[in-house]
Amino acid sequence: MGALEGKIAIVTGANSGIGRATALLFASEGATVVVSGRRQERNAEVVAQIEEAGGTALAVTSDVSSPEDCRELVDATVAAYGRIDVLVNNAGIADKHMPIDDCTEEWFDHVTKVDQYSVYYMAKYALEHMAPAGVGSIVNVSSIGAGGVAGISYSGAKAAVNAMTKNIAIRYARTGVRCNAVAPGPTPTPLNAPEVASTFHAEFAGMCAEHLDLTVPEATAEDQAQAILWFASDASRAVTGQILYVDHGTSLY
Repeated sequence: MGALEGKIAIVTGANSGIGRATALLFASEGATVVVSGRRQERNAEVVAQIEEAGGTALAVTSDVSSPEDCRELVDATVAAYGRIDVLVNNAGIADKHMPIDDCTEEWFDHVTKVDQYSVYYMAKYALEHMAPAGVGSIVNVSSIGAGGVAGISYSGAKAAVNAMTKNIAIRYARTGVRCNAVAPGPTPTPLNAPEVASTFHAEFAGMCAEHLDLTVPEATAEDQAQAILWFASDASRAVTGQILYVDHGTSLY
């Protein structure tokens, strides 16, 4: 049996990068995976890959910065499968390392809605089903950027994700519902591909790099997925409110 045999799991931002790796790994471990993302065609590709390997998946097109879309994603999952066992809040965007003096109010709001508010919306609505059942694992994807080594909006949002992770864990510590977070370090994904990174604020990105050890190896999307899997599975049933850094020690500098 797989580590998630028979479990129903929602993965947001599941059609690329860490989310895609997580969806594929979860399916290989026996989970039925609800693949969520803004791009319908890319969602369908992930579902097809899972089904070709003998797994079960459902695609739901969602913009998780919208509370209405988050509600519909949760409702669609419960309508299809009757429950939610695992929620992975992975969807997010990079903020181009914008420091406070160059970050517009509009950009700050946009990044915060995607990277912070979505975690609140998805957890709140999923917990309406997890809490009565007395079972469930929420895994939030944070970042080493929560320590300030990213743009002002991204750092603020990810720090909030860490705080919300602990806050939710405290609320449900006496139940079977857990909440933890994985904090990736540098991990090659479409969000930080060279052509995307070239649009970042080079000066501030360089300043942040001075506070990190970028000589260590980069983690992979699969490394992050394995950490997410551990938190999602019953192997970590006694663990809640924890932030696991998956960065080869980059942030220990």
